[in-house]
Order: sequence, then structure tokens, then C-alpha cells
Amino acid sequence: MSNKMIIAKEKFITKEEFESLTSNEELIELTKKKEINMEPVLRRLHYEDELKKLQIELVKLQQWVYNNKKRVVVIFEGRDAAGKGGTIRRFAEHLNPRAMNLVALSKPTEIERGQWYFRRYIKELSNPGEIVFFDRSWYNRAVVEPVMGFCTDEQYNRFMLQVPEFEHMLYEDGVKIIKFWFSISKEEQQARFESRLETSLKRWKFSPVDQKGQELWDKYTFYKEQMFTKTHTPYCPWIIVKANDKKIARLEAMRHVLSQFDYTDKDKASTTLLPDPNIITRYYRSAEQIDL
Repeated sequence: MSNKMIIAKEKFITKEEFESLTSNEELIELTKKKEINMEPVLRRLHYEDELKKLQIELVKLQQWVYNNKKRVVVIFEGRDAAGKGGTIRRFAEHLNPRAMNLVALSKPTEIERGQWYFRRYIKELSNPGEIVFFDRSWYNRAVVEPVMGFCTDEQYNRFMLQVPEFEHMLYEDGVKIIKFWFSISKEEQQARFESRLETSLKRWKFSPVDQKGQELWDKYTFYKEQMFTKTHTPYCPWIIVKANDKKIARLEAMRHVLSQFDYTDKDKASTTLLPDPNIITRYYRSAEQIDL
């Protein structure tokens, strides 16, 4: 057997070696010893480790919210396929369902269309001791509806005037609102659409409206910027999440939420709770965004 064949053979982990491992750390050490490129696996292991640590903190946060009768609303907005739903699932995965709620409303009924626009969202707001996650929110009227022609100019303009006052009333009443915009590039959105079509379990996520997002990209950008300019306030700011990397976006969004509260045993967290400023930023006019 040549030296080259011996070296190649040593690049593999045998069944016996693998079964003798008792931790991820031992696996990492073995791969280093054998000079096996484990970078993709290491990234995955790091993500899973950080996700678990942050989810533990979210459980602690939820208990604090419940005990102190706080009302928390976390809004997830962004273009189609930006990763909103997947992030919400990781947020809620280990939380007590009795003290949280996920809101993902379908299109309004005929009766709801005749009511004040905010009415159907008000009844979904958090009760004392509850965290509510909105997978899209009242901001449908700021971007999706005008882009797709689902509202009139009068309805849009009225909404844009009312929403800062609506959120200010909630703020004064003690509701903590966190508004995320998940920002992805046009190329990344198209790649995710194609992935959905190629995967049977994800095909249900794709609709003709999704493809319109590519065709009307610039129109979405215009209305998105109008929304930021008119509804970004000191008491209810927009938080931009660079989300081309889904996993990093999830972790940093969690860190941002956790950083907003002084909950019990926060100082005992086993990972940093400060979000990466290269991923999480407050909106401001010159902020670098991906989905422009």
C-alpha cells in the first residue's frame, strides 16, 4: 500500500472510533487529529449549541414576563421567503404555549373589511404575562397591500397617519413592541423560491403572490422605505436583520429580544446576549440593507 493510500485512509473515521465518542468536543478533536475538514459540520454544531443556549434564556424570559404580568409583542416583517416563519418556530419551540401566542392572520373577512383596520389585530395583542409573535402584522397595509393593489390610496394614507399614534398608545399602556424587518437580497429570495418548488414538503409555501415579489421588487422597496421613514419612532423603532444567512439571523434576533429585558438570572446566561451589530441594526436612512 502506498503512502498516499495510507494518508487517504486516515482521513476517515471508523465505525469503532465514532461509536466510542461521547461528545461533540471529542468528535472535533478526532477530526483535527485526522486532518479532516469539518468546517461545515463545525458551523452546524456551533449553531445548534448557541440555539439551545438562547432558547434556555427565552424560557427564563417567558417565566419573568409571566410572573411580572408584562405584555410583549414581537413583530416579524420582511419580504416573502425572508425567514420569518422559521425564526418564529425557533423562538417558540420550547416556550410554554399557555403564556405565548403566534398570530398569522389570513386575509380579512367581508365584515372585517368594513371595520377599523386595527380592530382585528387589537384582539390578538398580548394579555398580561404573555408573549405574542406576529408573523406579519398590521404592516401588511404599509407594504404588501399597496404593492399588490389590495387597498386604496386613501386607506393606505390613513393607515400611515394612524399607525404611529396606535403604537404610541400601546407603548403608553405598557405594551413592549419589538419590530423586526428581515432583509434579504433579490438573488437570495429567488434561490429560496426555487428551493421551495424543488422540495415537496415546502412547495405549499410558494404562491403566485410570491413570484410577484420578484417582479415588483422595486415597488416593494419604495413602500418599505416609506414605511420605515414614517413609522420608525423612538418608542417603537424598526430593527433591521440581515437575513441572507438564516441561521445567523435567527440567533441574532433572539439575542436582540433577550437584550431588551432585565429578566431573572440573565447574568447567568452561558452565551452572549448582545446582538452582532453587523447583523442587527436600528433603521436609519443611511443604514446598509440587503433588500434594496
